[in-house]
Amino acid sequence: MTTRRYKIAMIGAGSTVFMKNLLGDLLQIPQLSDARVALMDIDEQRLASSRLVAGKIAEALDASPEIEATSDRRRALEGADYVVAMIQVAGYKPGTVTDFEVPRRFGVRQTIADTLGVGGVMRGLRTAPVLVDIARDMRELCPDALMLQYVNPMAINCMALDRLVPEVRSVGLCHSVQGTAEELAADIGVPAGEIRYRCAGINHMAFYLGFERLHADGSREDLYPRIREVLERGDMPDGNRVRYEVFKHFGHFVTESSEHFAEYVPWFIKSHRPELIERFHIPLDEYPRRCEEQLAGWARQEQELLSGKDLEVERSHEYASRIVEAEITGKPTVINGNVANRGLITNLPEVACVEVPCLVDHNGIQPTRIGALPVQLAAMMQTNVNVQQLTLEALAQGKRDLVRQAIMLDPHAAAELPLDELSALADALIDAHRGWLPDLA
Repeated sequence: MTTRRYKIAMIGAGSTVFMKNLLGDLLQIPQLSDARVALMDIDEQRLASSRLVAGKIAEALDASPEIEATSDRRRALEGADYVVAMIQVAGYKPGTVTDFEVPRRFGVRQTIADTLGVGGVMRGLRTAPVLVDIARDMRELCPDALMLQYVNPMAINCMALDRLVPEVRSVGLCHSVQGTAEELAADIGVPAGEIRYRCAGINHMAFYLGFERLHADGSREDLYPRIREVLERGDMPDGNRVRYEVFKHFGHFVTESSEHFAEYVPWFIKSHRPELIERFHIPLDEYPRRCEEQLAGWARQEQELLSGKDLEVERSHEYASRIVEAEITGKPTVINGNVANRGLITNLPEVACVEVPCLVDHNGIQPTRIGALPVQLAAMMQTNVNVQQLTLEALAQGKRDLVRQAIMLDPHAAAELPLDELSALADALIDAHRGWLPDLA
């Protein structure tokens, strides 16, 4: 009897730090210790760095994978069992820089701009077509593979995959649900390992419908009163004041960080109300700052690796390895995945991409039906789904008007500018993205 040798394709593997975390997780699964790993990126220099790091990971884990680095996407995908997508179309420059600089000229300030808002719309327009092309290659070269999709804007990308390449298995993955649960556990002084929660919504705007502590005797304690005490005392971290304010008014805690969430809604970033920025500690232009910091940090880390410094590898809280392990072994796990709605959340549109608990085992990804969300939460999410849906239609129909309308309906941008200026902003962004977008009539 021969043991199956799995193949993992990592598309966008030049995202070296993220690749390091995911590959380190995967190679700790016994069945993957000798896997074939195809690292693919269009940036040859960063690909070479990732190949070096991958070798260090294998050495640190005493694993013996067959590692290949290639700029040929089809070669990487051929025969793959799992495809990890972590691309950034147009990169930090010119992509992210354009997403921030053009709106700033019109008076629209952003923090992250990778999920919603004018930046999220443009990122979706240039990214979703590439992911669809990858899925079409998968349909031909590895039709049974599962795409583990880590690319933002998550909802727009997943909606495009489901609409245009529905026969390819995919799930959108994020770390905000489990990451925020750990943050809340620290805020209320409860060990993270004792927390149990039920969480659902859309990516970056999912809410904990229940947040409990499991005691040794099997009893459960509702932890929302403890979170409310933190709010009433004002003890929340400065960087989390936006989310606690939303909790105060809507009764549930949201999963995505305050700097992200501030630009999904119309209440916090206002050019004529600078005191709100100070009061809620909102870091404008945060993502470009992080990108510059990460680029400098990676340059230092690369030099350390080249000088022979050993690499420490610990299993992260990312979902990818848990999914793969559950499918291979049949040992079940539960993750929060981004999937097509199809009745999972009854008061959101069928076409929406929703983030819900999913059982994973030999049968693959099995989403949980939630039913109706609290009406105030569904209403808030709908404002974001509107923008996502119009962006998808702009891609599907190739119409510039739909891009304009997506931006006009964005909650943050609409709170800043009138319709004619929003239309002009959309045109300026489309023109600045020339060469990165599909044709828009």
